[in-house]
Amino acid sequence: MCDYADEDAALAALRGVDTLLMVSGAEAQDRRAQHRTFIRAAARAGVGHIVYTSFSGAAADATFTLGRDHHDAETAIRESGMAFTFLRDNFYADLLPFFADEQGVIRGPAADGRVAAVARADVADAAVAVLRDPAPHAGSTYTLTGPEALTLTEVAARAGAVLGRELRFEDETVEEAYASRKAAYGAEQWQLDAWVSTYTAIADGSCAEVTEDVRRLTGRPARTIEEALAG
Repeated sequence: MCDYADEDAALAALRGVDTLLMVSGAEAQDRRAQHRTFIRAAARAGVGHIVYTSFSGAAADATFTLGRDHHDAETAIRESGMAFTFLRDNFYADLLPFFADEQGVIRGPAADGRVAAVARADVADAAVAVLRDPAPHAGSTYTLTGPEALTLTEVAARAGAVLGRELRFEDETVEEAYASRKAAYGAEQWQLDAWVSTYTAIADGSCAEVTEDVRRLTGRPARTIEEALAG
């Protein structure tokens, strides 16, 4: 066991590991430093191949602010000299309905944007496929999505039908989104930025791309939102 931020503990934990599945750390203001510390320890420990769970919009200027953290981790992994495979996950289909409040309303500045949300089970299955035979996937980046891109209005209707709960989406302005979340949670600015940019990334199309990478890795189609929730 180790903490991503504890390089000595990570080094001890990772000695003898050839292929490492690195699940991105919990949201934190210093997550980039945590990731880099752990990646440095992995390289020092002699890890040969690192499989990292990233984000489908990972980029230095990603609309979803946490996607910038993933880009930084990818950069550190590339610079480490280890072989790598990046699994760039879209937002999770089985979590989106739980953005709703007690009244069943999902609120955010997503407008009519679309999101190709992926089932967490599909991410797990894709990771298993890579880890069973990592060598052919060295240097590859896979964007893991659901089979279609939905608006949050469609997400609410279809998820609600499965969950037996009336859900609906209500669009907000960016200013309203910041104000409501700050009033409710009193969170720090970086956390507010992450929450609000979840919706603005949907609004601007950053998360709308649908790929066949789940099928390519697992041999079967990606789960629909109904299948993700039923599972």
